[in-house]
Amino acid sequence: MTRRNFAGAVIVAIFVVVQVGCLCGPCEEATTNKEIVLATFEAVAAGDFDKLDALIAPDFVRHCQATPDVEVTSLQTFKDFLQMDRESFPEQELTVTHLISEDNLVAFWITYSGVQDGPMGPFPATGKRMEVEVAGIHRIEDGRIAETWVTWDNMSGLMQLGLWPPEEAPGEKTAD
Repeated sequence: MTRRNFAGAVIVAIFVVVQVGCLCGPCEEATTNKEIVLATFEAVAAGDFDKLDALIAPDFVRHCQATPDVEVTSLQTFKDFLQMDRESFPEQELTVTHLISEDNLVAFWITYSGVQDGPMGPFPATGKRMEVEVAGIHRIEDGRIAETWVTWDNMSGLMQLGLWPPEEAPGEKTAD
């Protein structure tokens, strides 16, 4: 091998190492962000809300069109929301199906299931099992989840619990 070929090979090798190194940074960020999201789902499923202090930003915001009256604008209001949910579904299960990470966003698809042993908003406990698919996106900032957009088919959940359609009131006639 001539010196010129050797120098060219070294330059190509350096170029490849620099390019691969540049690709690994985003890969590491994606992996880290997925780990944050998985740890959060595990803490929520276990009801270990103290672990959320290290995983969720203090000024966390949750957006959800399925529950428009529920306002979550901090870590504490998120913990309060989760506690209410745990009172409705004490033995809940979260099964992560998909996690996709790009930049500071992690998209997820999970299955949420449990038996409604406590009241849920205006609805009394039914003792029935509900299983719904949930999709959303978490935005990660400074190693914590800062914002979440989440959605699910809440009508399907209400139907599984026997809460929809509402029962006809005595003396009420449904439209034909």
